[in-house]
Amino acid sequence: MKLLDGIAPLAERYDGFILDIWGVVHDGRRPYPGVAEAFAELKRRGKRIALLSNAPRRSHVVDALLTGMGLDRELWDATITSGELAWRALNDRAALGYGDRALHIGPERDLSTVEGLDIALTGDPAEADWVLNTGPDPERGNGAVEPYRPMLEACAARRLPMLCVNPDRFVMVGEHRVICAGALADLYVALGGPKAKEIGKPDPAVYAPVLEALGTADRSRVVAIGDSPHTDLAGAQAAGLDAVWALTGLAAHAHGERPDPERLAAVALEEGVAPIAGLSGLRW
Repeated sequence: MKLLDGIAPLAERYDGFILDIWGVVHDGRRPYPGVAEAFAELKRRGKRIALLSNAPRRSHVVDALLTGMGLDRELWDATITSGELAWRALNDRAALGYGDRALHIGPERDLSTVEGLDIALTGDPAEADWVLNTGPDPERGNGAVEPYRPMLEACAARRLPMLCVNPDRFVMVGEHRVICAGALADLYVALGGPKAKEIGKPDPAVYAPVLEALGTADRSRVVAIGDSPHTDLAGAQAAGLDAVWALTGLAAHAHGERPDPERLAAVALEEGVAPIAGLSGLRW
């Protein structure tokens, strides 16, 4: 696999850039070195940038998080999150077949996903019509799925439908790998619950609003960059887009800071994806 040290070569070939956020733009605490400068160089060349994240929060919340990390909002053109797409879908709950009472699994900071909607939240499976799964909560922690087993068993016993607003299974926070909503959705199925409806990558449908935001229908001139073969690379491939494997975040955790190109190619083949290159970091 060809390895790139920066994105300058990609700017010659593509007009639109779809970037994952967590593990590509930042490590959960701060932007990676060179990110702001890379964004600025792309913008100076007239490129358009959209951030596409499986974050279970609305886009404006994620934008505020990024600006709080010191990134200028003028550096990118649009932000599309799983939380934003879930919020849009939940405006028509009848189409999803959901009732008005949801059991929420996740932290309070994710509740922008249902802000302004007539949805009552409960912590009791007996009172819920469906499960809103945005990921681990502070009480049960983000290290493993087992603390969630009793709650999920009770929900599975009632066959409650689950909406998973972050299909990621894991993410890196600094040097630590933590679970995401997708890992809880997997346990739910293992416990006999119905398969969750997942909103986010790798579903190719999530790329339509991103391409609209980029203002292009020419997918040959758009590249997606992400650190997860399971979501970022597979999603881009399913949407007919070229993909670049960011070797930061989960990729760095799995393969080290200086991965072997042949090993990366073998892993990609195992995952059923074909990124055009690996990228050591989102810098110019």
